[in-house]
Amino acid sequence: MKVVIIGAGEVGFHVAKALSEENYDITIIDIDIKKCQRVTENLDVIVVEGNGASPKVLLEANVGEADYVLCLTKVDEINLIASQQSHELGANKVIARLRDQQYSSRESIIKPEKFGVDMVIHPEKEACKEIVQLMKYPYAVQARSFEGGRLTMVGIRIDRWKNILLYNKTLSEICKSSDRFRFTVVAVLRDDESIVPTSDFKFREGDIAHFVLKSKHIDKLLDLLNIKSSEANNIMIVGGSKIGRTLADQISQDYNVRLIDYNRPKAGHISTKLEDTMVVYGDGTDVEFLKAENIEEIDSFIAVTENEKTNLISGMLANHLGAKQSIIHVVNTDYMPTIKEIGFGAVISKNLSTANSILRKLHSDISETSVETFYEIGLDAFELQPEEGSEITSKPLNKLNIPKDSIITMINHHGKIGVAHGNSQLTEEDIALVFARPEGRDKINKMFVS
Repeated sequence: MKVVIIGAGEVGFHVAKALSEENYDITIIDIDIKKCQRVTENLDVIVVEGNGASPKVLLEANVGEADYVLCLTKVDEINLIASQQSHELGANKVIARLRDQQYSSRESIIKPEKFGVDMVIHPEKEACKEIVQLMKYPYAVQARSFEGGRLTMVGIRIDRWKNILLYNKTLSEICKSSDRFRFTVVAVLRDDESIVPTSDFKFREGDIAHFVLKSKHIDKLLDLLNIKSSEANNIMIVGGSKIGRTLADQISQDYNVRLIDYNRPKAGHISTKLEDTMVVYGDGTDVEFLKAENIEEIDSFIAVTENEKTNLISGMLANHLGAKQSIIHVVNTDYMPTIKEIGFGAVISKNLSTANSILRKLHSDISETSVETFYEIGLDAFELQPEEGSEITSKPLNKLNIPKDSIITMINHHGKIGVAHGNSQLTEEDIALVFARPEGRDKINKMFVS
């Protein structure tokens, strides 16, 4: 499959990196020689230096033969022009990254589809989706729901050792001792490495484990991990950025929301636009200000200014001063592993959220089933239904040679879901939720085919 990516910034680079590892035919275009050099040095893709809105450059990149053209520069107008020309040249599908959300509003005079755009990605909206998911689980560094919310994946730091069930026990022993509920650990982040654990895996303090379980059993998992259950109610957003304003507008009717901004005129203007949000002029890095705002009563502290250093400092202070949860937005994704390792908050990036959304779209189109890409842990999540007589239905899971770095986590039998375990045996009437490395998806797919 041929994919042309216009824009080699953070979003374009991450998408190209993920797709190049799956043997896609990738061409990437950028006018910046340094960005082109970075791609050339790190990825096995074709690089075309030039303006992505130039017909000559698009012809050089063979855009007309592309299955997908991804217009991912930082400039909306360039993305729209590039989309229109790619469509006219014969590209099969066009996805455009647009920061201005007005293009997608009903009142918009110019609709993206008039430019040949098949799908629009708004980075700030993608970031807000991720933040809202995290707010539901203040103790988690990552969260995602499946099966209409009945199944949940949560990433939780293993840093509390009071419960003897975890200490020096294998994953198999922990699961057997937790007979009140079932869970699967699909990945563990340790020292910047993502591990797909086997039954003899043992946790270490500081590991970030990604559990998959029925949502109704979350409290039982928290008991096992010695974590106090809590729900978000009081929200503080630092930064009247596009993410901050969009998020406040989305959640203010369901939560008590305060939005803090250091620019007094900007804070005043925002207050006229957000009726259900308390807008406060103040500095999110000022300890006395945070104390005066009763930071210890805040359930979710969300730092989304346009300065990532401000976000890091304010998030660290909020965590230290007693906020139950800190969510920090960064642009530079190189910061993310370090922040997770230090452990003072959950960290997101609109660039990575955007890249993940694009990858989900491409994978879902190709496989004709929903695919979630979790770039941070290096896994895809997707659903498969066995064919009659397929290898996966021949024996219980623990008797099969399941490919390394692949885990079957959930079985849906006529709408009834259950967490998979070693003795589970699939039938052609079941649908399985599978987590696997992108490069290993073909192997697990073959086991579902007769």
